[in-house]
Amino acid sequence: MARDGFETQDSGSPGEAAQDAAVPPVPLPLSEDELALINALQLRPRASWTELGRALDVDPVTVARRFHRLSEQGTAWVGFSPGPRLLEQICVAYVVIDCAPGTTAQVARALSTHPHMVTIERTATGHDILATVATRDLPALSRYTLDLLPRLPGITDVQSRIVTHMFTEGGHWRIAALTPAQRARLTAPSPAHTPRGALGEINPVDRALVTRLARDGRAPHQTLARDLGVSLSTAKRRIEALTRRGLLRFRCDFARPLSGWPVAVTFWAKVPPADLPDIGQSLIHLPETRNCAAVSGPQNLVVQATLHSLGDILRLETQLATAHPALDIADRVVTLRQDKLLGRLLDAHGRSVGVVPADLWAEPANGPRPDPPGCRKVRRGGDVESV
Repeated sequence: MARDGFETQDSGSPGEAAQDAAVPPVPLPLSEDELALINALQLRPRASWTELGRALDVDPVTVARRFHRLSEQGTAWVGFSPGPRLLEQICVAYVVIDCAPGTTAQVARALSTHPHMVTIERTATGHDILATVATRDLPALSRYTLDLLPRLPGITDVQSRIVTHMFTEGGHWRIAALTPAQRARLTAPSPAHTPRGALGEINPVDRALVTRLARDGRAPHQTLARDLGVSLSTAKRRIEALTRRGLLRFRCDFARPLSGWPVAVTFWAKVPPADLPDIGQSLIHLPETRNCAAVSGPQNLVVQATLHSLGDILRLETQLATAHPALDIADRVVTLRQDKLLGRLLDAHGRSVGVVPADLWAEPANGPRPDPPGCRKVRRGGDVESV
């Protein structure tokens, strides 16, 4: 259902579900078989059920049924993240937000409807909200963070730390739930990227396609062609072009608190500029590292890690300090609740309860975006939604 600019997975409001103060029943943790499937989808997000079943030694029908159950429960899903070449073109910032007392949940709920708010986390120390914002360029980021966000009721302060280089983003993060032999069966050769300088423009069909893939990254080509009103060959060709040009990467995400990774921490660190490239590059090889970027501001490096326990924070910080004496960690911020992850609205257990597709190319606005060019309306189950 489409409501207030986002699509829900049930009859309730995802914003309200994600922010509900009532204590929900604790769901069961994901099984080893489910984690193995998620790991396989991290490696090959759009692999066929036959390919996945062969790698996992499971019947393809069972694999499809297992993922359908995970998807229906909101515990795993396939979407997309910006590719390395797109990250070079757009403007990304870590935005820290302070709120008036008692308004943080309300502000997070309002921000969740914004297509430029890629990720939203409520934190334990320092600022109330840590958000990842992406816009098409620096002027658009300026309008959004200087002119629009401060006017949102409840927000008292906005500070932006602009990404100057992304060493790695969460789409590369993996869980270790497969054997080496299983991983080898799923490892595909890296696609040949378009030569630098030959990227071309994101056209209206691409924008509509990205919006649709945010809802279901495994949608068949036939479904995408029908929903976008284009030919099957066009849908296939545009997906191939976006991935080959390094503009789009498919990824599988899941409810981390239910999979043994309940702790997320953000380290703000200061590194001598001459050492920053080497240190940043080395940190991406740590299994805990989810995001790592050079940023503007007094701390020029941000590292976001996913961990098994709170005790792992000190262990990882000690490991970083020992391996890199030039790295000075100024702050470590624990996430109390993640409200949004790459457009997915999350509940208290990290499960997807709705989606607000990112539209990095839209003009910033305080509220749900209009349909991107190339979208059309379809009726599903009595509700009208944009595709």
